[in-house]
Amino acid sequence: MFRFDAENKVRRLAHRRRASTAIATVLTFFGLSTVVIAADGANKPGDWPLYHGNSKSWRYSELDQINKTNVKRLKVAWIHQPGDITGGLQATPIVIDGVLYYVSANNKVQALDAASGKELWRYETKLDPVASEVFFSVSSRGVAVAGGKVYVSTLDGRVIALDQKTGKELWATQLIDVRRKKGANFTSPPTLAGTVLVAGPTGGDIAQRGQIYGIDAETGKKLWEFDTIRNDQASWPGNSGDTGGGSAWLPGTYDAETDTVYIGTGNPAPDYYGDDRKGDNLYTSSLLALDAKTGKLKWHHQEIPHDVWDFDSPYESILFERDGKKLLLHPNKSGYAFLYERNNGKIVNVWPYIENINFVEKIDPTTGELIGRNEPVAGKESYICPTLLGGRSWNPGAFNPTTSLWYTNRFEACNTVVAGKSDPEKLPLAQLYFGVDSFKMSAPRGKEASAWLDAIDPMTGKKKWSVRYSMPGLGGVLATAGGLVFNGDITGVISAYDADKGDVLWNFYAGSGVRGGIVSYSAGGKQYVVVPTGLGSHAVDFLPAAFPDLRKVNGGSALIAFTVD
Repeated sequence: MFRFDAENKVRRLAHRRRASTAIATVLTFFGLSTVVIAADGANKPGDWPLYHGNSKSWRYSELDQINKTNVKRLKVAWIHQPGDITGGLQATPIVIDGVLYYVSANNKVQALDAASGKELWRYETKLDPVASEVFFSVSSRGVAVAGGKVYVSTLDGRVIALDQKTGKELWATQLIDVRRKKGANFTSPPTLAGTVLVAGPTGGDIAQRGQIYGIDAETGKKLWEFDTIRNDQASWPGNSGDTGGGSAWLPGTYDAETDTVYIGTGNPAPDYYGDDRKGDNLYTSSLLALDAKTGKLKWHHQEIPHDVWDFDSPYESILFERDGKKLLLHPNKSGYAFLYERNNGKIVNVWPYIENINFVEKIDPTTGELIGRNEPVAGKESYICPTLLGGRSWNPGAFNPTTSLWYTNRFEACNTVVAGKSDPEKLPLAQLYFGVDSFKMSAPRGKEASAWLDAIDPMTGKKKWSVRYSMPGLGGVLATAGGLVFNGDITGVISAYDADKGDVLWNFYAGSGVRGGIVSYSAGGKQYVVVPTGLGSHAVDFLPAAFPDLRKVNGGSALIAFTVD
């Protein structure tokens, strides 16, 4: 049974200033060729070809064989266990032509028969030992599959291409020197953008200079770099940008119509101590629109200028149309969601998706200006809502084009912080450049900490329905054409809800919580719902201070497939 103690571990990070090998086992948090390569299942409703399901990042399945009338008959079809529960299972599987691909602890990649769960091949990445020394160790959120290749971004700073049929390594490109980059590595799959793979590393909380990389999907040749630290003394005085963090650590969204990659960047470093980096700190905590072939910036919006709360902007970009406008919904960790015209970045609306917010009085819904900033003061205790984990962790929501609703998890908690100066040159690889002397997560003052699954109008932020949870939902949400919403909690309960009303129609206890992405696909004439189970990640180490029962949850790692007979 895992037990987590966020306050003690953060205190050790802030005061002892030492590496800890326990981080690797306990704290798993805080493409240019001659033809266009497309995700092989891009036009097949029975596949799940991309990290977010489709090219609009909806996490929505067009399948309706499993629906409101028969979901109560959903039964386990098969279970696959990768064999290592370290860090849990955080991946979103990819399914193409009856084969399921996923990654588990330490970048082990598996290909399974999607109908039976039988393992077809596995690839165990031979990682440089540095991968076990860094803070962001062990875990990976998925793979990308296209053009006969399976791509995995690694914990030791590489992107590797495997043969889709055999799992044999085809090429490997070293993009990051993990030691020189102070522990930055890859924990998410690359974004397939036509013929280019766009790879964003960790590093928002690390004393390094963030980049985003574009590499040829066929050969692995590096094509371009985008520096997320703008070369501008007004934005980064002195040499503060050299340790400014700001990497893009989650997959982006590729719009083939305009050859644009929408990708969010991480927070500036140090997270809470901003005195040495006065300025807006572009392009951290921003949404970027990049030309896929060149990496050239088309437009940007910095959602949190001079971020001193760890409210970075790497979350999903959801593309949809309304009233003749091409829109992009982008939730920020701060608990606010930004709605843009996606071709030019013009703000359409900004609205809060959580209730307990005090880091600002408000964000102007027409300009995006932060009004009434509540910034930490060095040496003094500051009370900030939401927490450094945000109003929601990195686990994505889902959009249903029929209901026109966005379904997302959220939780309501706060933290007290004492900001403090530290020397980035003296930090070991396993310690973040956090800028705190002390940190404590808590319930909102005068209230209980709470967790919810919400159905929200993406235009206005108005909630149609909400379901309360005893502890936060940390997995990716799935919406389906069968009128269903699937979600899992961190105790291990997987549930199916009526997409229109929020009524619980089915649930199943998996034994360990859900942190990965739930998907649906068709194989052998049957629709399946597959849930990665096995709780892990740094979030589950920080949260027990606000949600004490989280200390009792079990670890694990198992992929569970369900179907209706």
